[in-house]
Amino acid sequence: MTLSQQSNLDTILITIFCFVDDFLKGVVRSIAYALRRPDRNTPPTPTHNLSLSELCSLALFRFFTGHRNWKDFYQHVKTYHEHDFPTLPVYENFVRAMNALSTVALLILHGFMHFFRNVTQTEDPKFADSTKLAVCNIKREFSNKVAQRIAKKSKSTMGWFYGFKLHIICNELMQILNFRITTATVDDRKGLEMIWNDIFGMIVADAGYLGDNWQKKAHNLGKHLLTGVRANMKKIMTETQHQLLKLRQGVETVFSVLKLRFGIESTLARSELGLFAHYIWSITAYQFKKFIEYFDRQRLSQNVLRLSEC
Repeated sequence: MTLSQQSNLDTILITIFCFVDDFLKGVVRSIAYALRRPDRNTPPTPTHNLSLSELCSLALFRFFTGHRNWKDFYQHVKTYHEHDFPTLPVYENFVRAMNALSTVALLILHGFMHFFRNVTQTEDPKFADSTKLAVCNIKREFSNKVAQRIAKKSKSTMGWFYGFKLHIICNELMQILNFRITTATVDDRKGLEMIWNDIFGMIVADAGYLGDNWQKKAHNLGKHLLTGVRANMKKIMTETQHQLLKLRQGVETVFSVLKLRFGIESTLARSELGLFAHYIWSITAYQFKKFIEYFDRQRLSQNVLRLSEC
């Protein structure tokens, strides 16, 4: 690793830690009244060598270093960031903490989604889609033990797979407004129904979401569901609707980044908790990336406005 690469990673790590630390401090302040104080019946729990902010920062940082598993990332931290985390626990305890803190990741993730929904206007189009999350090669479906109780076999446009589905709704900037992970056999339209409660305006989807009853249901809830058509159907649409359906293809970039950059589709988990913790941390890292991009874009537009006023 070159010095410039290490310098860039150091900057990313500092940025992540500052955000996570401020976020968690704000959360603790808002719910301090509900936290249970140690007493005779509830003794204090032993504290970890690393703080909650440090552990969460490391969990997010992994997805920006390019490491596909916790073991390689752990070695990276020990090699290049030992002075930043001198009390780093042993590998087994480190992985256990990463999995256990997936509930904190969900809290951060919901904060991101709430923020992105607030900055997205009702009249702005939203895009819905789903993708497969295979837990193993389809040939090993009967020998897989990690998710055998909950994983299902289903078929996508790419063929048969064994695992789960990720359903998302995002805006034009590909910021995820809501998501849900379901078994592979859940219909795309039912997956959309699980996540559209807080979403209003136009929702653009592909032909897999067709159905008069679903469009009527969306209309009754203050939404407009615009879908593509199948090859054997005849349907007249306006130029605007055609352009919106073309824009919908951009949602595929969300799945590409999640799978290729953040490695959300993994077969390396050794437990159900580890599998879903990996999913949650991957999506949280993606949302953090979009959060930083949003403020960079805002800062750039403000600078352009100042220059135009000069």
